[in-house]
Amino acid sequence: MQRVMAYVALTKPRIIELLLVTTVPTMFVAQRGWPNLGLIILTLIGGTLAAGGANTFNMVIDRDIDAIMERTKGRPLVTGAMTPRAATIFAFVLEIAAFVVLAVWVNVLSAWLAISATAFYVFIYTLWLKRRSKQNIVIGGAAGAVPVLVGWAAVTNTLDWTPVVLFAVIFIWTP
Repeated sequence: MQRVMAYVALTKPRIIELLLVTTVPTMFVAQRGWPNLGLIILTLIGGTLAAGGANTFNMVIDRDIDAIMERTKGRPLVTGAMTPRAATIFAFVLEIAAFVVLAVWVNVLSAWLAISATAFYVFIYTLWLKRRSKQNIVIGGAAGAVPVLVGWAAVTNTLDWTPVVLFAVIFIWTP
């Protein structure tokens, strides 16, 4: 059970919840009513998997600084409850599963948007900005605004100005 909880902790469930809280309302706006419940569930599953994978990659990369921060000292990679290799494999599995769920049961656009958020979060925010810029959280907030794009695309299989404006509102509001 401890091992399972370590895997769950790697995904940062509270952050996932905050990210996905914008997805469902955006789906309602895109549908101009009630979207199909199955579509909502599958979109949330794909989004949860993608965000969990991104958060896991973040913990693998940041394990050195997590070890010295009081708030993050208890994370699985710092305590040794999980190896970096196991966490990295887990992150890749989550991302592949996210892409498959979204591409097969939602649509390919949603899948690519979710993966692009992961790429931005891992490469731009975690690897490049986090240790180099005081503006990291501001710029990195773009990854957290992508769920509105995923939600819109899940319903319409397109993007237009409405989801872009919603993205901008969340991006500006986040920091």
